[in-house]
Amino acid sequence: MPKPATPPDARVIGIDCATDAKNVGLALCTIRDGQPRIEQVTTGTSWPAVDEQVASWATTPTLLALDAPLGWPAPLGESLHTHRAGDAFATTPNAMFRRATDDAIAKRLSKRPLDVGADRIARTAHAALSFLTRLSKLLDTSIPLAWHPRPITGITAIEVYPAGTLTARNLPNSGYKGSKAPATKLREQLTTAIRNELPFDQQAHERMVDTDHALDAVLCVCAGLDFLSGEAVAPDDLSLAKREGWIWVRTRRPPRI
Repeated sequence: MPKPATPPDARVIGIDCATDAKNVGLALCTIRDGQPRIEQVTTGTSWPAVDEQVASWATTPTLLALDAPLGWPAPLGESLHTHRAGDAFATTPNAMFRRATDDAIAKRLSKRPLDVGADRIARTAHAALSFLTRLSKLLDTSIPLAWHPRPITGITAIEVYPAGTLTARNLPNSGYKGSKAPATKLREQLTTAIRNELPFDQQAHERMVDTDHALDAVLCVCAGLDFLSGEAVAPDDLSLAKREGWIWVRTRRPPRI
């Protein structure tokens, strides 16, 4: 992994978002002398606990990498603004419920994110945005979205997609969630693969194998590091991305022979 373009005391916090705080995964990565390392992996117990945990970690320049949509499709907002009950929509369902970034990910990786405008993922998006608002108040600072992998200052946030991050690494992107034995076995394999590029201790390893929320949080960190290193693909239409949100995923690496 290329060295991130960040100060030596920067941090990346991976957040696997959920509507229930108990299903939120959190991972802290420190970057010292250009070398990233996972320092802590945990899961939430309550929203105040999640807020306080992230606030306690965000003590230096910090990038928050959140697995949740941070915006809605532009045509959806435009259509709903003037819509009245019983009226038909002029736009197609795909145009209304999918963002440009969703189409871009599907085209590049053959893996489509859930439609934020039409799926229950919208509730996760709402929870993530509410979390950012509370965290901003708790830290008494603004938390803008980052759009360029320049050295970070203050606290910024990006949207990431663990399944896409796995796909870009030519790793299995499904089947690892849940408590059944096959899912646990696959999490062991994925955790070992990730450990080859991002160091962490045995306790973090066990936590990632124990729950997919912890594993996804570390994958969020991986995506954040991809963003900082300049490997993640930027939007062609920055203006639209700033309105709808953008998923930061790097280009797929050629499989090893």
